[in-house]
Amino acid sequence: MTVSLTSSTTSTGFIPSNFVSFQSTEQFHGAVREQLAQDIEVLFDYAKLPSPLVDACRYVMTGQGKLVRPLMVASAFASINSSNNERTDEHNDDIDTLDTDLDTLLENDSDYDMSRRAALAVELLHTYSLVHDDLPCMDDDELRRGQPTAHIAFDEATALLAGDVLQTLAFEVLTAEMPTFAPFDANIASQLMAIFAPRARRMVSGQMLDLNAEASTNIAQDDLEAIHRDKTGALIEAAMLMGGVCAGATAPQRMALQECAQYIGLAFQVQDDVLDVTMTTDTLGKPAGSDEKLDKSTYVKFMGVDKATDYAQSLFNDGRAAIMREMSNGDLNSSTDKIGTDNDALLALIEWLWSRKN
Repeated sequence: MTVSLTSSTTSTGFIPSNFVSFQSTEQFHGAVREQLAQDIEVLFDYAKLPSPLVDACRYVMTGQGKLVRPLMVASAFASINSSNNERTDEHNDDIDTLDTDLDTLLENDSDYDMSRRAALAVELLHTYSLVHDDLPCMDDDELRRGQPTAHIAFDEATALLAGDVLQTLAFEVLTAEMPTFAPFDANIASQLMAIFAPRARRMVSGQMLDLNAEASTNIAQDDLEAIHRDKTGALIEAAMLMGGVCAGATAPQRMALQECAQYIGLAFQVQDDVLDVTMTTDTLGKPAGSDEKLDKSTYVKFMGVDKATDYAQSLFNDGRAAIMREMSNGDLNSSTDKIGTDNDALLALIEWLWSRKN
């Protein structure tokens, strides 16, 4: 069952329509992006950072990014919420389920607000990693998200500190007492921290392994996949699991989300390698061909463009299948035709990712 909600303002803040119930990819993603933009401003007002640090942080957090990881949090939240509501409805046919679901949502704003915190956290951590990746001591890039990188727009010291503070804020937002947010749920927050912290550490470890690999002439594809399961995949795992936890995901649902995320995280990296050699700088919003310039080991280098593209598609398919198996709940009488991009936010996100050009 899908509950259509109109936008409303409560004591905890703004609840955009279709954040929980999914109607269309464009509408859903627009609502998530709008909410995230508001929450970023609330965060920086709360943090009271000095200039030019706050200016650099706003600059990198409000660029034209895809916001993939916050969308993963929101999509997992919406999908699990919808799936659990439908399963409950099947056992409560005599109850007015529309009123019940609406009342449940409004009485439990903290669950929705915890998903807002999680979405903000993963975007903060991801953006910090980009700011540091672009520094002269790392990839030394001058363009990111279609605009000059932080150390070009400001200076290297400010960019370094901006990355540092974004990383610390990523953890602080899970329990901070900020305007427009309901008080944090301690039980959910502890679960989110247990998911988030080790995967943040894995992301950094993966970056180190990636740097080590640049100096190696004998790296195999299995080694490359191990690097990217941490460097790229760990935060994608965190995003999906955190969204699911906020929606009350069961143990089997969490396992499905993690399996899906592991496939999608690797697919995302393979796809990035393909786009790096097939798209222009204007389309990517960052320098095209940078992997070749840095002589990085990539899936295109191992497989060629066509085979890498096929591999990415197979990984996306596996990720989709993991979610569909769980959403069908093992019920041989339930039709998987009911589960698709027309009515499920997470499956729609996977389709959107597969079709991306940057």
